[in-house]
Amino acid sequence: MDGWSGLCRADRFRLGKDMHVAHARLRGVVALDGPSGTGKSTVSRKLASALGATYLDTGAMYRAATLAVLRAEVEPSDAAEVVRVVRAATLIVGTDPEQPSVSLDGVDVGQEIRGPEVTGAVSAVSAVAEVREQLVAQQRRLIGEALESPGGMVVEGRDIGTVVAPDAGLKVYLTASAHARAQRRTAQDVSEGRAGDLDRTHADVQRRDALDSGRKVAPLRKADDALELDTTDLGVVEVLEQLHKHVESRGLVAGAERTTP
Repeated sequence: MDGWSGLCRADRFRLGKDMHVAHARLRGVVALDGPSGTGKSTVSRKLASALGATYLDTGAMYRAATLAVLRAEVEPSDAAEVVRVVRAATLIVGTDPEQPSVSLDGVDVGQEIRGPEVTGAVSAVSAVAEVREQLVAQQRRLIGEALESPGGMVVEGRDIGTVVAPDAGLKVYLTASAHARAQRRTAQDVSEGRAGDLDRTHADVQRRDALDSGRKVAPLRKADDALELDTTDLGVVEVLEQLHKHVESRGLVAGAERTTP
């Protein structure tokens, strides 16, 4: 999830002021990477819905793994114990963009994984090489299954274009200023019933940026062949319009038809 979700629930995917996509279907994989608060989750889900594609939130998988570690009362810095817990856990993520879900050991944890405890520990758990190996293998399997059926998949995360799906038909790296991202995350917290603290969230954003970009295994970085899109001053609709333009330019849309409502 990202901070736009609480701000723009009424937005709908429009191309220009008078046109929208009808009967479009994605072919292949779109990889959306970037730090938290850039709008990945909101635009990934909306893009997938508009293009008849499935959707994979890899960050939710790492958060669910982190929740398993916290429930087991294991220190996130204890790599061996983290690996033991994560290997024993059953993590299932849904790929329907209209109803994304994630469960841990058979129980839905979609809300719990967004809490501050998980947010504070997820970078440490995600930095464990064996954890990444396990979850990347699961992510690649889900992508492969999606590509065997009509329609492609929109995948969001921090290492999709560089590690998980380096052959994706379109790779986009989303950025935004730390202040804008903190504002979005704070708005999301408030909209979902959690306490909002802009200063604390801003510090958390900067801390996680440093951890994610500095880790030895699959650090957060822009793929060499990825497009970069700064969302600081853009709304959801504007970002979606740009993404759809790039999807079309790569020949990844089948059956696209623009209609006037």
